Amino acid sequence: MNPMIWLTLMISLTSSTIFTMSSNHWLLAWLGLKLNTLSLLPIIMKYNHPRATEATTKYFLIQAAAATMILLAATTTAWHTGSWSITHTTPTSTLLIMTAIMLKLGAAPTHLWYPQVLQGATMNTALVISTWQKIAPLTLLYMTHNHLNHTVLMALGLASALIGGWAGLNQTQTRMIMAFSSIAHIGWLITAMAISPSLTTLTMMMYMLTTIATFMPLATTKTITNIGTIWPLSPPTLTITMMTLMSLGGLPPLTGFMPKWLILKELTSTGLVLLATTLLLTTLLSLFFYIRLAYLMMLTTPPTTTNTEHKWRFKLNQPTCTAPIAMASLLMLPATTALYATT
Repeated sequence: MNPMIWLTLMISLTSSTIFTMSSNHWLLAWLGLKLNTLSLLPIIMKYNHPRATEATTKYFLIQAAAATMILLAATTTAWHTGSWSITHTTPTSTLLIMTAIMLKLGAAPTHLWYPQVLQGATMNTALVISTWQKIAPLTLLYMTHNHLNHTVLMALGLASALIGGWAGLNQTQTRMIMAFSSIAHIGWLITAMAISPSLTTLTMMMYMLTTIATFMPLATTKTITNIGTIWPLSPPTLTITMMTLMSLGGLPPLTGFMPKWLILKELTSTGLVLLATTLLLTTLLSLFFYIRLAYLMMLTTPPTTTNTEHKWRFKLNQPTCTAPIAMASLLMLPATTALYATT
């Protein structure tokens, strides 16, 4: 792709999200969401492959449907209240907005498009869809927080965590596993939104940090069976990847435990012990396939050929920011108090 076109798409992708985040008018927020979608479509279908074309089509149809629902909700609100402000909604438009945002986020039960789109995209594009593309819908959810039904939000969060963990058990493709992992994390995000919007910010930051640290080293792998072939290239990279997977699963000494710990604390302090226990049990499902990935990385040796034995001779194409991001995704648990007080 032409560098100028690529730069234009990147600027458009970045500015559209900021545009939606900073707007207080439904039409401007909707415009930002549409621009965001249209900027990502050429990036997904950059690689001329039938899978990429299929993923682009699915992504466009789903995002267009969600944006249309938001526009319908905004029009209904303006009709009833005479205001286009995002903070003014009616019960009918609130339901439409919540459904549209769940569709955009890929939360259960509107999640079926999400793994298919990630499977058809490259790992770097899947990383953008899993992190940056979730900021604008979450911002709209944040701004309409006072009008949302918190019981429904918690039910959707629990369903997402359960389906994300359960459906990921049967996957062998790396991107499909990461897609269901993302669905499970969205469940925790939605639950945090229902009990404490400020905690959602911290949860989203930690989710993005651990997801970036996990996706970047796995960019060259397609299935869980060939993950072990990375070992001759860079043993330290694979070791850190295994630890970031554990952090993504939420094991206690690592950074990924921080948001889960705080969400469970908030749930138990408000008397929702059953919901907290169920969410905690769904984490075991996700942790199972993270441990399976880590096991295949570190403890098994796949069938090798003469070429793979000498893979250490080749240069590992990892960005320079991989190491600091990975360290941050592992060692930030002591900063929990400071981060919780400032977000």
